[in-house]
Amino acid sequence: MKVIEIRAPGGPQVLTAGERETPRPAPTQVLVQVKAAGVNGPDLVQRAGHYPPPKGASDLLGLEIAGTVAAVGSGVTSWRVGDHLCALTNGGGYAHYCAVNADHCLPIPGGLDFTAAASLPETFFTVWSNVFLPKRLPQGGVFLVHGGAGGIGSTAVQLGSALGARVFTTVADDAQAEFCHNLGAARTINFREEDFVSVVRDEAGGADCVLDIIAGEYFERNIKACRHDASIVQLAFNGGAKVTTSLMPIMLKRLTYTGSTLRSRSDEFKAQVANELREHIWPLFENGRLRPMVGQALALEQARAAHELMESTTHLGKIVLTV
Repeated sequence: MKVIEIRAPGGPQVLTAGERETPRPAPTQVLVQVKAAGVNGPDLVQRAGHYPPPKGASDLLGLEIAGTVAAVGSGVTSWRVGDHLCALTNGGGYAHYCAVNADHCLPIPGGLDFTAAASLPETFFTVWSNVFLPKRLPQGGVFLVHGGAGGIGSTAVQLGSALGARVFTTVADDAQAEFCHNLGAARTINFREEDFVSVVRDEAGGADCVLDIIAGEYFERNIKACRHDASIVQLAFNGGAKVTTSLMPIMLKRLTYTGSTLRSRSDEFKAQVANELREHIWPLFENGRLRPMVGQALALEQARAAHELMESTTHLGKIVLTV
């Protein structure tokens, strides 16, 4: 099968076309003929050599796919050859075929096409498992989402709005602001012109939950933006991973500060998240309350250009590779 490989750790130019043996599904897996694969932040980090795949996982990039079931493992009863699905993977999505745990697969919701469906699993699994599954955001609460125009951000803005939160989000320009308003954001904050701490505190009395991908100097500012008993969820650190701060405000406000990576979670946990998404979230695509946010689709062979686009941070929504 044709694949996209990492020639050596580095920039987008290290991505190259190659060929591999088509994988065989393990007893608990399905083999998917990939029609589309989402591009995500962890792909860029792995390409640079800083996010190795877990033991036993494919070394190929690609944490989410959509496609057609080509074969099923001996222990799989939930899927049949020919079924259309989307799935969270441990890697291997940048390829014509990918073997994936059957319990991490979901039906394609709402009659979406493969390209749209491939944009869903990684960000919806991530946001749901970090914010809504542990109930970090109270009903009707204030949700501050950083980077609302990106993949994680656009998913969080949509989910928060659809589930009744008052969503504030940071953006870089007017185009991103309009994009996030259309997703349901109550207030967009151009971080180049406004201080998100002042806006959230003055207009909402503080945030109940902050979803952050920046860290760095945002660390202390997020704490200031929170009201008492709030939660801060760290999913990336584009502004720097190391910070120096006083713990006193965290104690005085009784804040919960947490973070996680999805890829290292157990198969059982991911299956639980898949079941919850199927029950609580996938129907919202059926009734139009949620919609996929594909900003740009490129051919699999254009993986380098896709990574360059994502690193430019000028895209809106998700970037998807089509096969």
